[in-house]
Amino acid sequence: MLHPKTDLRIFVAMTQPEFDRLFAPESAAALESLGEVTMGTGGPKVEVPADVGASHDVLVTSWATAPFPSASVVGPRLSLAAHAAGSVRGLFPRETLEGGLRLTQGGAAPMALAVAEMALTLSLALLRNLHQHDRELQRTRDWQAGGSGRLGRAIHARRVGIVGLGRSGAHYARMVRGLGAEHVVAFDPFATAERAAELGVELVGLDELFAGSDLVAIHAPSTPETHRMVGAHQLGLLPDGAVIVNTARSWSVDQAALLAELESGRLSAGLDVFDTEPLPADSPFFGRDNVLLTPHVAGGTVEARLGQGETVVAELRRHAEGEPLEHEVTLAAYDRLA
Repeated sequence: MLHPKTDLRIFVAMTQPEFDRLFAPESAAALESLGEVTMGTGGPKVEVPADVGASHDVLVTSWATAPFPSASVVGPRLSLAAHAAGSVRGLFPRETLEGGLRLTQGGAAPMALAVAEMALTLSLALLRNLHQHDRELQRTRDWQAGGSGRLGRAIHARRVGIVGLGRSGAHYARMVRGLGAEHVVAFDPFATAERAAELGVELVGLDELFAGSDLVAIHAPSTPETHRMVGAHQLGLLPDGAVIVNTARSWSVDQAALLAELESGRLSAGLDVFDTEPLPADSPFFGRDNVLLTPHVAGGTVEARLGQGETVVAELRRHAEGEPLEHEVTLAAYDRLA
């Protein structure tokens, strides 16, 4: 049941096709029940009005929002921005929060589950040599060649390492534990022992994680502290035949060091993120039997996209009713976000 209409003035800085992907009809109706909704125009990126800080109470942004100067969101009326996508950093630098604007991240929670699902998909595909069986069978149409005598490895018997226990890392931990993985370790300086126990994982140091893990999933955010924190030393600690999966950001992994290990054939990798995107056609990551590539689509499911719209509406409703926001990006948390 929809709440009574409020007097919020809401500016939605996204194209209509983008809005329709994120807001199901019921979510769109719920948004309109909260106040007067003004849709931006143009494309492929929609401009934020220069006077939005004075003319609207809420600004809703997404991937289809054009960058805007921080001064645009400073004004006597605008009190909340809701980002219906992933990272807020591209549109909202730290000074926007320092100026008093409240910011909520409507896309992160729904996308985290999708990202974890993709990480698990890549993990299982690599452990079971799925990509190699498919490529060889498709190429030769030969039943025996498609098998090639390869034996897969069971995830329940692997020591799984997770770098980062944020939303997606926590979902991934629950998934691998649900599939029977008994020895799951994690590195996250901000995770508490209570949180680790809740997820059924053991907190360890970064080197210790790499030294004994057969499967490592990267879920670390892009912060100054995580830049290239996984380098040749850590990768060299992995046992022969180990699998590394990255659906977070390439920022935290030394790409040259990773490529060297892949070229040697010692490791295999499932990669959704890269230093240069789109991945150049001459990238050395292409054409390798021990590499499974996806084009930065880990967060892209129908359910995740529609969940982003639902989350934004729920956050705006809380804001209108004076309740605490569930996904607010505070100054204290800003520097640790992906």
